[in-house]
Amino acid sequence: MNEMSLLVMSAATLGVIHTLLGPDHYLPFIVLSKARNWSQARTLWITFISGIGHVSGSVVLGLVGIGMGISLSRLERIEASRGEVVGWMLIAFGILYSAYGVYKYLKKGAHVHLPDFLRPRSIRHQDLHLGEGEMNKEDEAGRLTPWILFLIFVFGPCEVLIPMLVYPAAQHSGMGIFLVALVFGITTVGTMLLVVLLGYKGFSFLRLKGKEYQIHLFAGLVILLAGVGIQFMGL
Repeated sequence: MNEMSLLVMSAATLGVIHTLLGPDHYLPFIVLSKARNWSQARTLWITFISGIGHVSGSVVLGLVGIGMGISLSRLERIEASRGEVVGWMLIAFGILYSAYGVYKYLKKGAHVHLPDFLRPRSIRHQDLHLGEGEMNKEDEAGRLTPWILFLIFVFGPCEVLIPMLVYPAAQHSGMGIFLVALVFGITTVGTMLLVVLLGYKGFSFLRLKGKEYQIHLFAGLVILLAGVGIQFMGL
């Protein structure tokens, strides 16, 4: 087995491992798909484009750095700083979405659990005509959520990819750079899609009827914990 074959196999292996070990690669999509009532197709599409943005950001950085003659150690420092930025972005997003979840619960969800005699007649009438589809009707936050996820993932670094791009570049192998980036991208995005699909299917078995407004808060807290894991635990 030649060195290039070994490098491509390493790219495939690390693409899978770095995705599985980073819960931020899939948990936000799983919980937000349930909170926003996304279809399976939409969930996987948002995951796909976010994954492409995630890998492309590091590929572009690596190619620009190699072209400018930036040292590997400096590129790795840049990737590390990007990781810190993404950690704070996830923390901020998690806090804001948790606050949104509290707002939604208090505005439309909390009164559902009150006895009829404690609820105003207008609210009781509204509840009778409020179907699950209307309860999950997409608002401005729902329309922005996929774009926020995409932006976060574009900034998200693939630390293990940069060193693998440097080796074929040092060998002046354009095909080697292409193969490493392609294989790493396929395995990373493919693993993201598989785990998100499994999580989406798993959530479908949970009985959450009547708890729709609590799911937003749960999603926000999960995203917040993912950001904390990146920022303070090195996940």
